[in-house]
Amino acid sequence: MAEYKTLKINQRTPNSSVFYLYLNRPSQFNALSREFFDEFPIALKSLDQNPNVNAIVLAGAGNHFCSGIDINLLASFKQSSDRGRSGEKLRREIKHMQSAVTALEECRKPVIVSIHGACIGGGIDIITACDIRYCTDDAVFSVKEVDVGLTADLGTLQRLPAIVGYGNAVELALTARKFSGSEAKGLGLVSRVFGSKDDLDDFVAHIAEEIAAKSPLAVTGTKAVLLKSKDLSLDQGLDYVATWNSSMLLSDDLKEATSAFFQKRKPVFSKL
Repeated sequence: MAEYKTLKINQRTPNSSVFYLYLNRPSQFNALSREFFDEFPIALKSLDQNPNVNAIVLAGAGNHFCSGIDINLLASFKQSSDRGRSGEKLRREIKHMQSAVTALEECRKPVIVSIHGACIGGGIDIITACDIRYCTDDAVFSVKEVDVGLTADLGTLQRLPAIVGYGNAVELALTARKFSGSEAKGLGLVSRVFGSKDDLDDFVAHIAEEIAAKSPLAVTGTKAVLLKSKDLSLDQGLDYVATWNSSMLLSDDLKEATSAFFQKRKPVFSKL
């Protein structure tokens, strides 16, 4: 398995098809460095292309999920005497960082994010691009960018309104206020909240294993259709899924699921 400076990948249980991807700069509270934005899409692509991976759990090493973009990275953005070329270079840098976060959606495999401690700024960008979100009750969230003189630019302003509603997203983004895990649950940002990190870890492991045991074609198809349907009308979305299933439905997975049901056993699916 590849070695990364800012990430760690492991397989907690031998022969499991659930793999864990950790933000791995615990001494910096998993602040997002330049290396992170280079490494993150590479790591996700390696998991996506690995036939032994059916589900991915994203988590933070140490006491926090993510404290946002590393201040050293922000300080490195400098303007030269040519304002136009400085702007063009900065735009490329921002697009590069955006694509690293969007890699979560582009990954075919479902990504479940497990959030504890701080989830600030760029951490919000990351979790809003994940498929399922869970957290501890004492997790602390903040769309922090306006407090450091920035407009959030890595996906929060585009994804958060669809998750928590436009009005809630505006309030959170303009005030940059902190909010708790229980409020995140009330807003719909996370699906469940847990009283301890151990409880969170146990539940996430259970859910990830459940998803990983399902038909890989059905799971990846469900993720793809849900993401695509956000940008389509109802009629267009129905047409899209009809086309998708006309290609994918008549698979060995369907035969296996049907046989397992009648034989009262757990289905066993081929790798993707």
